[in-house]
Amino acid sequence: MKPELLAFERILKIMDDLRAQCPWDKKQTFESLRHLTIEEVYELSDAIVKADKNEIKKELGDVLLHIVFYAKIASETNDFDITQVINSLCEKLIFRHPHIYGNIQTDGGLAVVKDENDVKENWEKLKMREGNKSVLAGVPVSLPAMIKAQRIQEKVRAVGFDWDEPHQVWDKVNEELREFKAEIDQNISNEKKESEFGDVLFSLINYARFVGINPEDALEKTNRKFIKRFQYLETASKNDGKKLEEMSLEEMDVYWNRAKNEK
Repeated sequence: MKPELLAFERILKIMDDLRAQCPWDKKQTFESLRHLTIEEVYELSDAIVKADKNEIKKELGDVLLHIVFYAKIASETNDFDITQVINSLCEKLIFRHPHIYGNIQTDGGLAVVKDENDVKENWEKLKMREGNKSVLAGVPVSLPAMIKAQRIQEKVRAVGFDWDEPHQVWDKVNEELREFKAEIDQNISNEKKESEFGDVLFSLINYARFVGINPEDALEKTNRKFIKRFQYLETASKNDGKKLEEMSLEEMDVYWNRAKNEK
C-alpha cells in the first residue's frame, strides 16, 4: 500500500480511538467544532503569509483532522462517512474538469480551454448545471467582507460580467473616490458616507484583481509591516528614555523613518 494511503488509514484509526475513548472528543459536535475549524483555517492562512513551510505542513494536518472529525461524527448517525465525502469530491472534480476527463459535451465537442480564465468560466457554468439558481449562490455569507468582494467579482467575471481593460476599472475607482469625497464635503449622513466608502473599496479590490494582486494578502502584509515598524518605534524611543505618549508626531516620525530602513 502507498505511504499516503497508510498514513490516511492511520489517522482514521486514531480518530476512531479518540471518539471512543477520549472524554473531550466524545463530546464534540458539528456546532462545537465550527469555531475551532475557523481558527485552524486562519492559522493556516497566517503560515502561508509567513511562507513558513513547516508551519504550513502542521496547520494542514490540523485542518485535515477536522475534516476527518466531522465525517466520523456524521458516520455515527448514518448521515455520511469519509468515503462518501471523498467520492463526492472526486465526482465533482471530474464533472467540473471536462477539458481533462472529456465527460461533458460543450457546443457539440469536448470542452477546450486556453488558459486558467477559461477553466474558471467553465467551472461556474457547470455549477449552474448542478442546480445553483444564482452565480453568487456559492459565496458564503459569513466570509470576511474583503474576501467576499473578491469572490463575487471572480464569479461574475466567469459569466462575462466584467470590464474589458484595467484602465476602465481605474476610471471607476476615481469615479467612486470623487463620489466619496463629495459626501465627505457635504457631510450629510454617516450612512451615505459609509455606502460611498464601500463602493471605493469594492472598486479598488476589483482593480487589484485586474492587475494580479490579491487584496487580502496585500493588506495583511501591510498590517504586519506597520506592526513591525510601530513596535520598533516603541522599543527604540523607550531605549532613548522617551515616553511615547509625551512625544510629538515629528519626534515619532524620526523613529518611524529609521524603522523603514530596518531590514
